[in-house]
Amino acid sequence: MSSALEIVAVPAFADNYLWLVHDEDSGETAVIDPGDPAPVLAEADRRGWRITTILNTHWHGDHTGGNLAIKQVTGATIIGPAGENGRVPGLDKAIGEGDRIRIGSHEAEVWEVPGHTVGHIAYIFSDDAVAFVGDTMFAMGCGRLFEGSAEQMHVSLHRLAELPPETRLYCAHEYTLANAHFAAHAFPESKEISDRLRHIEQERAANRPTVPTTVAAERATNPFLLARTVEQFADLRRAKDDYRSA
Repeated sequence: MSSALEIVAVPAFADNYLWLVHDEDSGETAVIDPGDPAPVLAEADRRGWRITTILNTHWHGDHTGGNLAIKQVTGATIIGPAGENGRVPGLDKAIGEGDRIRIGSHEAEVWEVPGHTVGHIAYIFSDDAVAFVGDTMFAMGCGRLFEGSAEQMHVSLHRLAELPPETRLYCAHEYTLANAHFAAHAFPESKEISDRLRHIEQERAANRPTVPTTVAAERATNPFLLARTVEQFADLRRAKDDYRSA
């Protein structure tokens, strides 16, 4: 039986999470979306892990800014979305829908989940019930539509929501408290949302992370999944862009 994936959050910038993913049996370690090289290299060194792979979900600098520095130190292979028009620094291997990557014996399928950017991808480790979703889905939220359309994001979110309910979703930002306040504003009648808001307030007051989340939790409390049509989703996304909590 293979060892479980060990997943470690590396906080960076104001609210990013950079993910180290380690397979003990092979010694292989991937880093997901390393916007800042210094904390990633320091944490891997502290644990005695050698970074062998860099996995990018999309091209934004807070997800790719550490690619070249980490590769220079470790020789890691940089893997990222083929649909990002060459904007991923140092890309060694471009991948898209249906491709597969491995960390030791653990295999992920690549899903194209556009909306935040047009070429955004996610890494779905089905056997481990783990998905790295970048800035497509957040705990109780979703990414802004910088390049893609409301229809693309609506489809991407509902595709992720069809994963098994126990699947852990590793997103790239600690946005949950602000997202929960908006969800409670948009769906004031939802007890599930109000209960989760109170829990998140307690967690953040204690400076504890609120991710990963689960598919089950997002199905119940993510306002953008509660939107059943593209039009409803687009209205909610515009409202969230303009929302300022009290």
